[in-house]
Amino acid sequence: MTWVGMLIALAGALGYALGAALQQYEVVAEGASLSLVRRPRWWVGGVISFTGACLHAVALSFAPLVAVQPISVATLVFAVPLAAFMYGRRPYRAEIFGSIAVAVGLLWLMLLVPAHDVTPRLGDGAALAFIAVIGAVTLVSQLFARRVHGANKALLLSVGAGVMTASVSTFVRVVGGGMQGDWGRLIHWFSLVVPVLLICAVVLLQRSYAVGYFGIAYAGVQVIDPITSVLAGAILLGEPLPTSPSTAVPALLAAALTIGGTITLGRLAPDHTAKPAAAPPAKPAAAPPPAEQAVTPAPVDASAAPRPSTATSDLG
Repeated sequence: MTWVGMLIALAGALGYALGAALQQYEVVAEGASLSLVRRPRWWVGGVISFTGACLHAVALSFAPLVAVQPISVATLVFAVPLAAFMYGRRPYRAEIFGSIAVAVGLLWLMLLVPAHDVTPRLGDGAALAFIAVIGAVTLVSQLFARRVHGANKALLLSVGAGVMTASVSTFVRVVGGGMQGDWGRLIHWFSLVVPVLLICAVVLLQRSYAVGYFGIAYAGVQVIDPITSVLAGAILLGEPLPTSPSTAVPALLAAALTIGGTITLGRLAPDHTAKPAAAPPAKPAAAPPPAEQAVTPAPVDASAAPRPSTATSDLG
């Protein structure tokens, strides 16, 4: 059943990558505001992303977090070229190498995590503490993001989006994996918190996309999300982590590769949509000069002309 979940996760991840590229294009053009609801392409991207998220949730019902979450990282190799295509350009070489480095490094890290399917169990107290930690990390990342600009801003915003997305995956894993055929277990406050966290994740994603650095924003989410999910699975759900000393050196190499790829993506220039320039207001046409009127002198009537006076004063 684990392989079934992994295949479903791959299909969902590819859909999520396409939806993210579509939405990022619209968010850069319009800004992360409510005006996005008037953009049909943003809705199309949202529907595709939501479908991918639903497939991801189904996958988590068949396979553990440590097996499903790393698959989403591979979509980084597809998402960045898709975003470049949206802007009508070929992907930069640094984008390709950076995406591959992040994907390979993170996949390498995830493969070092031993796969062991356990039934997820999460108590109410642990769940509330987990939500509090996620909220604190998100708040801190948002506050620091207000002090920086460019790629650093996109990366910090993606940290909040990544941990929030990981929280959704963790609760979905608990609800879906803990059902075991009993649909009555869906009636739990865990099921209600999932859509709330999902909405928060979507808003944070749009804010990270709006900065314009899609590569670094998407990579940040894809790195933070699985790492947070794996830690949550190990700490809260009892899923195993690598403990053998022989995995330490490969883990360090994989981490270095992931960090190098992230830095490469962060040094790229931001994308901006080419908005059509507004036509300059037409200048009022100059008024034509008034037609010169020929002034014809009136004929002089000699009889009507004033005659000089001939009267003289009589002195005699």
